[in-house]
Amino acid sequence: MAAGAGGERAVILLMLVGGPSQLETWDPKPDAPAEVRGPFGSIATAVPGVRINEHLPRLAQRLDRLTLIRSMHHDAAPIHETGHQLLQTGRLCRHGEEHPHFGSVVARVTKPKSGVPPFVVVPGPIGHTGVNVSHGQTAGALGRGFEPIHLRSERSSTELGAFDLSGERASVRESYGPTRFGQGCLLARRLVESGVRVVAVNMFETVFNRISWDCHGSRPFSTLDDYAAEVLPTLDQAFSALLDDLQQRGLLETTLVVATGEFGRTPRLNAAGGRDHWPSVWSAVLAGGGTQGGQVIGASDKIASTPSDRPVQPGELVATMYRSLGIDSRRSLDLGQGESLALVEGAEPIAEAFA
Repeated sequence: MAAGAGGERAVILLMLVGGPSQLETWDPKPDAPAEVRGPFGSIATAVPGVRINEHLPRLAQRLDRLTLIRSMHHDAAPIHETGHQLLQTGRLCRHGEEHPHFGSVVARVTKPKSGVPPFVVVPGPIGHTGVNVSHGQTAGALGRGFEPIHLRSERSSTELGAFDLSGERASVRESYGPTRFGQGCLLARRLVESGVRVVAVNMFETVFNRISWDCHGSRPFSTLDDYAAEVLPTLDQAFSALLDDLQQRGLLETTLVVATGEFGRTPRLNAAGGRDHWPSVWSAVLAGGGTQGGQVIGASDKIASTPSDRPVQPGELVATMYRSLGIDSRRSLDLGQGESLALVEGAEPIAEAFA
């Protein structure tokens, strides 16, 4: 049964691995000095007065369906892995303890469907991004029975037809683009339609020796030229197609789509013409799942270096995903032997997103 038809809630998390620059995506500063503004222009959107990067024209036309959060931030170490953990579990792993991905929690607290996995990671887990610690995409203390499945896992050999894209019309497949991320977004739609509750789509597996959002400006990392030629157009086409497809199938109201990276980038260009890690502020995007599109929550300062209004922490985003799924983020799970696990600590859902 399709999630929309059954009224069941789902979440698709587009994990933009590498850390997109807020200035080159959702929060351009066209009036800032060149070393802050960067090489790209900005364009008007479907929301009056709101501009985004010039290389996101399709998403600009659909911004009335999106909620921009321009004040994401955290104060943990400026490495990829801390952001991955915070955004997917709501907290940092400490002393080797892995906290469960919110998708594993959903698998634990919801009634399973026969033959339908509750939590899928597409196309596979995040690989090495610099530090050998958890990325927050496991079941942690919940155990192996609540691990996600992915295309390379043994459990993906189910009879679930959603994994087979060959049945899709060529025009639909083409609308998402020929990239791995584009086809991953199409797979996410198929999985949600089949009843999967949480799908995490990792845009990239690593940030080394391949084009990604990690735009330090020189190899083995990426450049802002790579953003213009490949990364931004890929996101623009795939994300836009996903929004259209979900809406046309009546699934957008019951499916929350979240697009975010693990941190932002430095507000000034470095010596290589790129930007380095910057968790002090970045942007995230929400669509569907009961949220109110066409609005901007929070703001960064004039050079996109820190929140200037309504700071939002990753735990709040996790709590928001739980809320959209109809799960009380204030609850705790009984782990047995007198131990319990709070879903999210010290964070509430972003209420304005649902206003």
